[in-house]
Amino acid sequence: MSHYRAQATAIGGRTGSAASADGALRVLLDTPRELGGEGGKGTNPEQLLAAAYAASFLETLRTVALGRRLQLAPDANVTATIGIADRDEAGRMTLAIRLDVDLPGMDEVAASTLTEEAHSVCAYSNAMSGNVEIRIDVQ
Repeated sequence: MSHYRAQATAIGGRTGSAASADGALRVLLDTPRELGGEGGKGTNPEQLLAAAYAASFLETLRTVALGRRLQLAPDANVTATIGIADRDEAGRMTLAIRLDVDLPGMDEVAASTLTEEAHSVCAYSNAMSGNVEIRIDVQ
């Protein structure tokens, strides 16, 4: 049984809306021009996933750092880029993900080690690993 569950409903697909069951999230969805849509003012599933993955990965970094008695700088950040990749051999559309991890004030070796450990325990990373191409760049 999970410790926390979130529930959201989408109506209209990529051009429609989505809302969480508790009402905290309500978004207008628009299909990007690059995917054949009109590129309206709404967000899209890739932007929502990018925001969710970036936030989750940064929180995982903070948790792993605390376990190592390290503290991340207040301006530490993670930028997730989610792309629709070319179809695979079976003709399925796939995602490609890049995480840019910025840990100011931390030496390169420590930042890389911390990032690798966070990637091994992050719920989003574990859900994606083996299914999605994930590239991580530590700055």
